[in-house]
Amino acid sequence: MKIVAVALKVPLHKTFDYLLPDPLPFSVKLGMRVEVNFARQKKVGIIVEIKNDSDFDIKKLKKIDNILDLNPILQPDLLVLLKFAAKYYCYPLGETLQIALPKLLRQGKSPDKTSISYLELTEQGLTSKSLKGKKQQALLEQLKGSGKTPVTELKALGFASQTLKSLIKNNLIREFIEFDEQWQSRELTVNNRLKLNDEQAIACAAINQNDGYKTFLLEGITGSGKTEVYLQALENTLKHGQQALVLVPEIGLTPQTVNRFRRRFPDTPIMLWHSALTDNERLQTWRFCEKGSCAIVIGTRSAIFIPFAKLGMIIVDEEHDASFKQQDTLRYHARDLASFRANQLQIPLILGSATPALETLHKALINKYQLLTLSKRAQTTTDNQYFLIDMKGQEEHAGIAEASIGAINQHLKKQKQVMVFLNRRGFSPTLICHECGWLSHCGRCSTNATYHKSMQSLICHHCGEQKPPPHQCPDCGSTQIVPAGKGTEQIEEFLHEQFPDIPINRIDRETTRKKGSLEQALSEINTPGPRILVGTQMLAKGHHFPDVTLVIILDVDSGLYSCDFRATEHLAQLITQVSGRAGRSGEAGQILLQTHFPEHPLLQDLINNGYQDFARYALSEREITDFPPYSSMALFRAEAHSMQLVTSFLNLLIPEQPLHGIQLLGPIPAPLEKIAGKYRYQIHIQSNNRATLHQYISQLVDYLSTSKLATKVKWSLDIDPIDMA
Repeated sequence: MKIVAVALKVPLHKTFDYLLPDPLPFSVKLGMRVEVNFARQKKVGIIVEIKNDSDFDIKKLKKIDNILDLNPILQPDLLVLLKFAAKYYCYPLGETLQIALPKLLRQGKSPDKTSISYLELTEQGLTSKSLKGKKQQALLEQLKGSGKTPVTELKALGFASQTLKSLIKNNLIREFIEFDEQWQSRELTVNNRLKLNDEQAIACAAINQNDGYKTFLLEGITGSGKTEVYLQALENTLKHGQQALVLVPEIGLTPQTVNRFRRRFPDTPIMLWHSALTDNERLQTWRFCEKGSCAIVIGTRSAIFIPFAKLGMIIVDEEHDASFKQQDTLRYHARDLASFRANQLQIPLILGSATPALETLHKALINKYQLLTLSKRAQTTTDNQYFLIDMKGQEEHAGIAEASIGAINQHLKKQKQVMVFLNRRGFSPTLICHECGWLSHCGRCSTNATYHKSMQSLICHHCGEQKPPPHQCPDCGSTQIVPAGKGTEQIEEFLHEQFPDIPINRIDRETTRKKGSLEQALSEINTPGPRILVGTQMLAKGHHFPDVTLVIILDVDSGLYSCDFRATEHLAQLITQVSGRAGRSGEAGQILLQTHFPEHPLLQDLINNGYQDFARYALSEREITDFPPYSSMALFRAEAHSMQLVTSFLNLLIPEQPLHGIQLLGPIPAPLEKIAGKYRYQIHIQSNNRATLHQYISQLVDYLSTSKLATKVKWSLDIDPIDMA
């Protein structure tokens, strides 16, 4: 009787042996799903090993109840990737495998039990000139540009079911279920190919001449045409009948990216992967990629786990973005797993960014990656102009200096658009009593509750606690309770008063909560004419605003002084990315940075020499201080309702004698010590040798599996953390 090791979704770093039923009409392979009885429950697991003996008494082993697949649901290369991820990030293998699977497969459903409806224009719709309804007309324009499109994708863009039904009824569009599995046999259609400048042409040639695995860092300033390099590099991959995976940091970037790819390759099947898809859509994408029926997948970080029949290239756009790092459960970084997968399959990997992460740049500078530089803007030969506005003694209104207001007025008179950036949503970060100094603290966290004027609520952005603002001070009874600090809501209110005839779009989590609202706002922004954009970092990520000529960044100082060694890197990336929204259509943009420290070396270096010079200087600082990428780091976090319980637990993990090659710092409180009533402490683990670090962490995990105290707290390990909070 054969024995199989099954990985189950349980928080244990082990697999479980089961007996195969006898006889079997087909052969059992690794990666198949099985249904087993575990702790009096039916669970779906994955076969990860087939063996002839077991460490346990064979008579006591249970039989598998049901084998759910005739063929492996996880192909060998994907199984290797997931085993590596579980080991590297010190996470249970069973839970790692389950995270990678679509929900319907985790539930034991058939992989082929799904279908997707598409929409496309009819002949009547192609010749239709204009309709009365703006939404109907917008839908026709969308389909003219993108061709056949999944219904759910159109709904994600904000088109209502009634709009779709109305156009179907009038025979302007048609709905159908279809998929062509023979795209490889057709000649590749390429539309709107742009002429490359010298730097772009060199980058494309380097990528296309490569044979086998190689990682390219495409370091291009904002507006330098990185996407055009992606598109032309992809042509070679598609011509050979291979598939491509394009990772983007945010759902908001996916529709605009897929539209551009569809316009370039109109007859090539392109599919999406992100959290807004239905369970059926995710399973459909998974299955079509596995069969080779899909040519390109554009998706967020979890798309790295999709199976492909013949993957030929991986592209990670905005590779520096923190969204590629999962912050709970399996704390993987999609960029790093993309590197492992590309090496495993011997295919090229392209990492693109105007502000590459220092870890990525370091690998390029030591020739582990090939550095490709785009230093010229594709649409203009003039660089943006930077100005530091010294806020000391400066009169301001809602955080905006008089000089900034004057600049806004000048650009609006030229019929241009202005972006005002503040990475803080709400009306103000807190309320304060003008008489006694009381602050609107959150009752469950060691932070203040943010005042949202439009909702008349105090909301904690960490635990979600919500309550109405008090009419009187809880401490002294005064009615002199006023907002302290600025948020995007307050900026928008002031600008409406200052420029009543100018349309204003605020883009943050509150205004884009409704499905399709972000896409609608982006569509309005692309309407010609004067306009003011107010928003958080949602505005900074890869959007193309051709009419923006002025960008004002408020409260620059918030990132200059921090306990996080990555703070200056993140600030420089943010400033560069936000600044890149200006001057994208031929006219140089102006960037105003409001600061109380205009002489700060970081700001001076950034505006005078650019991010590339700053990043190389920052790397030299990291080398002196022995921080990553010149060392390896892990963060051990623990939390519980009792502070004493957390500190006692962590103190048990600190050895009495120093460990060779390992530096420990802690237990120390997290930067935000208390969230949702739980106290949070952590231990920093650092080593100059990655193997030594993982060996120590492996021993730590083994110890925790036997510790009774470990069951009384919630703990986690974060390998290569990017958020020290």
